Amino acid sequence: MPPKIRGMTANSTPTPGQLRRFTLLLSGEDVLDEPESKDGPRQGLPHERFLLGEAVPLAPVLLLGQSNQAVNPTEVIACLQPVHLHATRDHLILMRQNQIDLTAEESAQLLNSALPLIEEDFQNSVLFQNQHYWFIPAGPFSSLASYSVDQAHGRNIDWWMPRDTHEEGIAKRWRKLQNEIQMLWHIGPVNEEREQRGMPSINSLWISGIGKLNDVRAPEALKQSQCLIGQHPILAGLARLFGLPYELTLNENNIAGAFAWLEQPQLAWPQISAALIKKQIDEVALIDFPKGKVRERILTVKDLYKKSWVFWKKSEPLTWKEITQ
Repeated sequence: MPPKIRGMTANSTPTPGQLRRFTLLLSGEDVLDEPESKDGPRQGLPHERFLLGEAVPLAPVLLLGQSNQAVNPTEVIACLQPVHLHATRDHLILMRQNQIDLTAEESAQLLNSALPLIEEDFQNSVLFQNQHYWFIPAGPFSSLASYSVDQAHGRNIDWWMPRDTHEEGIAKRWRKLQNEIQMLWHIGPVNEEREQRGMPSINSLWISGIGKLNDVRAPEALKQSQCLIGQHPILAGLARLFGLPYELTLNENNIAGAFAWLEQPQLAWPQISAALIKKQIDEVALIDFPKGKVRERILTVKDLYKKSWVFWKKSEPLTWKEITQ
């Protein structure tokens, strides 16, 4: 259902004629039987494409959200992440970074050992690094189609490895660099110490998010919001890009006019529905992705309760599961 009324302009104060809306974005999953999947999966999870546009330039937005650096809007940037590839009987599976317990010190050591190889092949210097992300101008790898760890984790990596687009041989060049780094780390002290602690080895480097800030196509609902709320660094980056206030957590003071993408939205729903009932907000725009397609619904107080013909009895509130279905 389309919005009843467009949101407020960024950083404006609501006037009596404007509805106070809270927008809640839910994460979406891939639909792998899409027609386009025969040539490889679409880049980006549904919510990543919604937030950033079809080019899904994750790397420069993540860099903007995790550093104080100025980011050249025309420069193509890549995100590199040290990862663990889990070997099964006949294929490799990418593990999420929250499953491998990589420390900031280990990440720095791994980068230092691989830095000469990385900077030689990328023909650039690393712009910024932290525990989970390293950023570098993409240089000769700018044309690669790549997939984020969030999109590719838990799956056979054969389907999710970087692919050539309009220039052949770039994916092969990346795999050569990746193999060199894998061999370097295999005999390095970081993995030796991790093995002694019973931790999964850091046995590969993942590239993703290749793009530039000028390719960001954020939705109007986000750009016109009063505040962005959520812990994902994508939101922090978009807040910097559009000059919007940014907060990690939802509270009664920042809910009106806000755009939120929360890690556990079901836990915040009682607070959101209470804000509707108390008239702190007039409506909730709920954005989700059934079967990978964007869906937006407007919820008001009356939508919080089950429909009943027994008008003399108080209606029961809908559960979070019923709301999202």
